[in-house]
Amino acid sequence: MDLILKKIADKYKTTLQNKPSKEVQTLYIKIFNLLKDMIIKMELPQNEMLPASRLLAKELGTSRSTIIRAYEFLRLEGFIDSKPGSGHVIKSLVTNTVRVKQDLSNYPTISRLGDSFQKNSGLINSTDDKSVAFRPGLPPLDIFPVAQWKNLSNLYWKNIKLSNLSYSPASGIDQLKLNIANYLNLSRNIKCEPEQVLIMSGSLQSLYLAGSSLIDAGDDVVMENPTFPNVHSIFKGLMANVHGVGLDNEGMKVEQLRSLNIKPKLIHTTPSCHYPSGTQMSLQRRKELLDYANMHNSLIIENDYEHEINNWDNPIPTIYGLDQQERTIYLGTFNRLLHPSLRIGYMVVPHYLKSVIEALLKHSHRFVPTSIQVVLNQFIEKKYLYAHIKKVVAVAKKRQQFFTQEFTSLFDGTNYNIVPSNTLSLQALVKIPNGSRDKDLVELISKHNIITHSYSKCFIDPIGEQGLILGYCSIRTPVIKNKLNQMNQILRKGR
Repeated sequence: MDLILKKIADKYKTTLQNKPSKEVQTLYIKIFNLLKDMIIKMELPQNEMLPASRLLAKELGTSRSTIIRAYEFLRLEGFIDSKPGSGHVIKSLVTNTVRVKQDLSNYPTISRLGDSFQKNSGLINSTDDKSVAFRPGLPPLDIFPVAQWKNLSNLYWKNIKLSNLSYSPASGIDQLKLNIANYLNLSRNIKCEPEQVLIMSGSLQSLYLAGSSLIDAGDDVVMENPTFPNVHSIFKGLMANVHGVGLDNEGMKVEQLRSLNIKPKLIHTTPSCHYPSGTQMSLQRRKELLDYANMHNSLIIENDYEHEINNWDNPIPTIYGLDQQERTIYLGTFNRLLHPSLRIGYMVVPHYLKSVIEALLKHSHRFVPTSIQVVLNQFIEKKYLYAHIKKVVAVAKKRQQFFTQEFTSLFDGTNYNIVPSNTLSLQALVKIPNGSRDKDLVELISKHNIITHSYSKCFIDPIGEQGLILGYCSIRTPVIKNKLNQMNQILRKGR
């Protein structure tokens, strides 16, 4: 089933099936009210197709006639349009809501660098001018639907217009931004306007642009400790005063953050699946972090780089979805879901940051290639993305289990131990024997074409904890077995 069908089914189970109403209502009226409420609250995106009555009836365990009558009431009240032979389309709701002008004094000031780019954006010409195992952060490359992508790409070039070979908007093509906004609404309960979605080459570029738009030299920035070395590198490169905050089993320690007695402009966090521990931030901790940001006029960068993999079965509301004051910048990427050579991701930004980051975009990479954007847009519209996500989750689970079993068996008694994690991720953290230096081990293993990353490098402090980060998701189980055997022999020999 597609995302809309899944969302309706989930809502039905939680609000109707499991919570019988005291009022006596026929089932089709209950389903009508449920769908009506979801449309009004924009939980179902406008201009999207409702599931076929046959499919929805099967999913909800009702008769098809019940669904047909519920749809008919929606049509009569003006919530959907019926197109013979096509189905039922959710209508655009006309609203007279006027955006209230925000008090920007409650937000961080724009950095000197960002302000300079913004003031000079008008000067730009209007033409808008390898070993895989065990590399962390890679999705299952072998299951990427190459044929589907190739067919969509061929179709794009077959029907290409000369105007499409010119320059493209820096922030991305409108249709892709709309589909990503709808996708985030359905998959992560993120309600944003398409204009807030900016198309990037990946999370690293998003971090650089977000940081450049806000950070002046000496500004306080908070990040989890440990975390991505690349994130630390960006903030340090922007001359920020970086503060590391530790984690417990609920995520970033907000109490420790409070004790720092600072007023950070930015707080970077990976709540869905912390890198590299796999810790998932609890709902209560997310609310506490938002309260802290509201109190200190800070912005949160919610780096949700693996959300499809570790949030598919039991999603927790995003910080962005909980945010009522537009204090969250949401980062996502398709590079960790499809393949990293694709180089396409997105950032959802507060309205007050949009023009600044667009100015930085115009001065830097200009735009992600239009052909990739169009093909990805078609990939989403044809439901290929949804089908691929299901395969990725299934394969990741299988390979995680296989990797864990093989590693535990091979390294039994060696003091190389996988750190337990309750989340599904693309990599595993391995603690190493006392006295060993992970950087030495990384270098030793790399001589045999096996890639691992150093855990100590993830810490802000010069000397962090020792360990290895191994990505298992990108390779088939026979290769996992073979490479683990090879790695075991290398480490036992020490050369």
